[in-house]
Amino acid sequence: MTYINDEIIENVRENSDIVSLISDYVHLKKSGSNYVGLCPFHNEKTPSFTVSSTKQIFHCFGCGEGGDIIKFIMKKENVDFPDAIKLLADKLGIEINMEINKDSSHKDEKGKVYEINREAARYFLNNLDHNNAPLAYLGNRSISKKVRRQFGLGFAINSWDSLYNYLKSKNYSDVEIEQAGLVGKKEKSNGFYDKFRNRIMFPIIDTRSRVIGFGGRVMDQKMPKYLNSPDTIVYNKGNHLYGLNLVSKYSNRKRILLVEGYMDVISLFDSGINYAVASLGTALTERQSKIIKRYGDEVYVCYDSDNAGIKATLRAIDIMSKVDLNPKILILPDGMDPDDYMKRNGPIEFEKLFVNAYSYIDFKVHILKREYKIDTLEGKIKFTREVANIIKNIKSPIEQDIYIDKISQETKITKDAIEKEIRGNNYNKKSFNYKNIAISEIKPVKSALPPAHYKAEIELIKLMIKEKDYYYYIIERLSIDDFNSKECINIFKQLNTFYDNCEIIDEKVLFDKILEIPNLNKNTIDLIFINSSKYKAGDIEKIIDDLIKTVSTNNLLKKRNAMLTEIEELEKKSRNAIEDEKFKQLCLDLMALNSKINLDN
Repeated sequence: MTYINDEIIENVRENSDIVSLISDYVHLKKSGSNYVGLCPFHNEKTPSFTVSSTKQIFHCFGCGEGGDIIKFIMKKENVDFPDAIKLLADKLGIEINMEINKDSSHKDEKGKVYEINREAARYFLNNLDHNNAPLAYLGNRSISKKVRRQFGLGFAINSWDSLYNYLKSKNYSDVEIEQAGLVGKKEKSNGFYDKFRNRIMFPIIDTRSRVIGFGGRVMDQKMPKYLNSPDTIVYNKGNHLYGLNLVSKYSNRKRILLVEGYMDVISLFDSGINYAVASLGTALTERQSKIIKRYGDEVYVCYDSDNAGIKATLRAIDIMSKVDLNPKILILPDGMDPDDYMKRNGPIEFEKLFVNAYSYIDFKVHILKREYKIDTLEGKIKFTREVANIIKNIKSPIEQDIYIDKISQETKITKDAIEKEIRGNNYNKKSFNYKNIAISEIKPVKSALPPAHYKAEIELIKLMIKEKDYYYYIIERLSIDDFNSKECINIFKQLNTFYDNCEIIDEKVLFDKILEIPNLNKNTIDLIFINSSKYKAGDIEKIIDDLIKTVSTNNLLKKRNAMLTEIEELEKKSRNAIEDEKFKQLCLDLMALNSKINLDN
């Protein structure tokens, strides 16, 4: 009999991105929060095959087939369960050992550790209910009884062997208790001692609701502040995230927020932020980053604002980039952590942190500004060289150009010099080459638009210039009021006139018209008229839809920004009855707008 151990199966499940893997067999198109395509299991002309990236399942409304990625591979490749696991493991680069006639002893050992952990969690929970000091500590941290129960918080009393004796009374052997990582051997005798003593206890629970380990926190200034379970046969710190079990249960997976500690996750959950997770006593790992990628459409990082937190954030950004994650960073005031900020300022102010979140590039630049004094010659040179190394790794040429322009404006170093630093001294930028066009007369004006929105507007205008069909497809979904770039707005107006009179745009004539408008952004004009878009014909509709979505979402975010500003102004003043009612309505409108932004994404 062929046997694949449970760790391998779970590893394959956790690492499988169902959308990516099924895309190897079916052409999928984004539709709302899901993906749709023609079913591979029966003949159809209208797509009824749906894949959910958040639930990691597929379902066909035509023939009824459905399940997870393993079921899909079994059906599509006509293989049994072990061969499906083997095939997926090979695709994912996971080493797999097939064992023949293996007995169930290892499985029984793991089951026993899960049992012991569950018993220990119940024991700690009962201790908490009967000890005033830890209850007072949690009360002072504003942790409600309901949330204590949801996270299973407990207390390890100040005893060397109380847990050990309790587990022995449940007929577990010394070997089994030690294997769970809850006790250690005494050096000068054959006895055992409890590893967790006089600590608030945080059970670590996996997405299958099994207690796999514990974290313990002191209630005073003793060190170490936190003590965590060692790696065991059921627990590896780098493979799990604290709070993920509740994210899996409660969150809509539109956002996931990475924080540093247990208390941050719990405090945020108590305030309605049900999508926060924390790494478990170690620096973020690639494995954890892959899990985060699966559980949130938008990824945010909010570590402590001290030097250690900044260094940890930079490390997390680098680790996430290895799995193609580009997180946004929430910036806290000096000396604060998310728990402190939420308690002092409340959920509305915390929501503003998301609105003002830094892209990971902007965060790195922000930190470099703190490190180097750019008002000195030496500091400016070092800062620019470091930033050049960051920009060099940006994949999008448009985003590169935006950051080059931004750094040039801030340091007064020419764009050409920064570009040569990035691309080498032999770099020569191609210039626009229309005859008799004095493009140098166009004044460079820095764009204030976010990079993604700026790029989307430019790409939409380029596509509208390219094809009349694209133009009509776009104007059915966006109006001129949805554009923010002055250059794009003016070209949009010209296109209305041009397409009323002809089928194909003469770019030279259009360019001449645009030059008649004063104070245009030279960089934007360059990007629209010089660099042609190269898209595959079959991808155009999806590309346009994605670009429209980017523009629409940005406009909703702008509206949310304005709403938050108005709420903030009303918060600061003594309100009369009318203003108080307006304040309440604004808060309700903000919640509705947040939901719309999440649904649209």
